[in-house]
Amino acid sequence: MNEEVSINETEYELASTGQRFGTMLIDLIAYFIFAFIFGFVLAIIGLGDVIMGMNEHLLGIIIILVYFVPLEAISGRTLGKLILGTKAVCEDGSKLTFGKALGRTLCRLIPFEAFSFLGGQGYPKGWHDKIPKSKVISLKKT
Repeated sequence: MNEEVSINETEYELASTGQRFGTMLIDLIAYFIFAFIFGFVLAIIGLGDVIMGMNEHLLGIIIILVYFVPLEAISGRTLGKLILGTKAVCEDGSKLTFGKALGRTLCRLIPFEAFSFLGGQGYPKGWHDKIPKSKVISLKKT
């Protein structure tokens, strides 16, 4: 399937507050499941001691990077975005680059970043949208 490089902004609108909040909840659950599986697999292949000796914050950052960056860089969609019909794109509507996907994920690590969504008149943009110059759109045509 060949996807257009650019998305016409007149056909798609920014994802709503409800879509963004729902995506966050789904991705949080998916993150914990992924972290459990990731740890389980590493323990099975004999790297459990490495995990046990690692700083828990560093391990959490690694898991966040492994979950979000490839999914958003390849398709612009995490599990939450897939389920709720949204997609992360560059501000101009083009496909996210690896650098922008990495930037979005690193911005998620900023303390209190989740509060950056307050406001937005129903179509919020958080710091992990604004700083790397990206946005999340609803794939439901308007």
